[in-house]
Amino acid sequence: MASGMAVALDALMARHPAASREAPPALKPLSLAVAAGEQVAVIGPSGAGKTTLLHALACALRPSGGALRLDDRDPWALPTRSLQSLRGELFLAPQVPPLPPRQRVITAVLAARLPRQSLLEALRSLILPTGIGAAHAALARFDLGEKLWERVDRISGGERQRVGLARALVSPGRLWLVDEPLSALDPARAAGAIATLTSAARERGITLVATLHQVEVALASFPRIVGLRNGELAFDLPAAEVSRERLARLYAQHEHELAAWTAEPDAASSAGAQPVPLCFR
Repeated sequence: MASGMAVALDALMARHPAASREAPPALKPLSLAVAAGEQVAVIGPSGAGKTTLLHALACALRPSGGALRLDDRDPWALPTRSLQSLRGELFLAPQVPPLPPRQRVITAVLAARLPRQSLLEALRSLILPTGIGAAHAALARFDLGEKLWERVDRISGGERQRVGLARALVSPGRLWLVDEPLSALDPARAAGAIATLTSAARERGITLVATLHQVEVALASFPRIVGLRNGELAFDLPAAEVSRERLARLYAQHEHELAAWTAEPDAASSAGAQPVPLCFR
């Protein structure tokens, strides 16, 4: 079984990946700890700093202040080769998966193994994929086993998003960082995809941090919820303690987002919890 990675943020500050150096930080001094193997959902309105947080954790974005430690290592104090090795232990799934349109699905999935492959192994796999069974098994868990040999540009947007999640299951990552993984999925598919992702992480002891707009799915699927607003920590609580009042304050002036991304009742129930009544006036 793989072991998860422990995460510690101490007054971390970071700018959005697309922001200029003069822009104010999207993350204000943020302190947070995630234990190895823990599963955390990060929620909050647009502009809260959720994507910036994931990029900082993935060592894709150098902090502008404070400190980040992964398994008690400061990534930015490591030599270049050691930093590259550490990045190979991280798996970042952006909201839009980076899947070349003319690539076959099997190649796209197995690309998640590249951080641990030599150049020769990677080139050989492009010609004759190795790990076909692992790729098929990962896709099958997301109901995509029959798409193994399809081209990426011949599958739907929702299927591409699930292919992006299947990549996590074959990756060598010990910390999975998943950004808005359900945006292209209908409620039933969303509930199934997040259940597959969380169960796979639990089976392997992987640490999972996911940002989600679908508040009810987050509450039903994750034991711990972190709320971000304006780059600051609004709350860090067990899911059972996230009340309607806390959500109303978190999404104040953004109530339309909360309503738009609230799952249908039957989807939330299928994920294992009853929907939270959300009423705003």
